[in-house]
Amino acid sequence: MALHSDVDLLNPPASVEKNSHKLKRLVQSPNSFFMDVKCQGCFNITTVFSHSQSVVVCGTCAAVLCQPTGGRARLTEGCSFRKKQ
Repeated sequence: MALHSDVDLLNPPASVEKNSHKLKRLVQSPNSFFMDVKCQGCFNITTVFSHSQSVVVCGTCAAVLCQPTGGRARLTEGCSFRKKQ
């Protein structure tokens, strides 16, 4: 008895892989990442962990860049970021 399925299990689409749990993906990968955050006051770039558990302040002007939440850190209004590769 053969079951026919429309889903290709060896080549899942990227949207399905992104929404699945980090341990149940075809290739396991973490949800966290490092990012460069630009301060809105002095335009200084600081490297921040996406799931940081402490308040991150700018090194030069002491402005708050992000605040911790239960999971990902919340960026302050006006701060821009970019994922590090």
